[in-house]
Amino acid sequence: MSTYDWQKSSYCGEGNSCVNVAAAPDGTVRLRESAQPDAVLAVSRDQFRALIRGIKAGEFPAR
Repeated sequence: MSTYDWQKSSYCGEGNSCVNVAAAPDGTVRLRESAQPDAVLAVSRDQFRALIRGIKAGEFPAR
């Protein structure tokens, strides 16, 4: 697996419940959960942008 420059949210405290994001050389965005760092999801920039818009609009209620 390639090495990415993973970023974590400023809302993430200590522990294993954080989402990490990285820009891949092929132009996609990579997402992973810190508790399972080997499970990586690749999405387009447009898909990532739509996800962030949906989160900000409250389309995904917190559990």
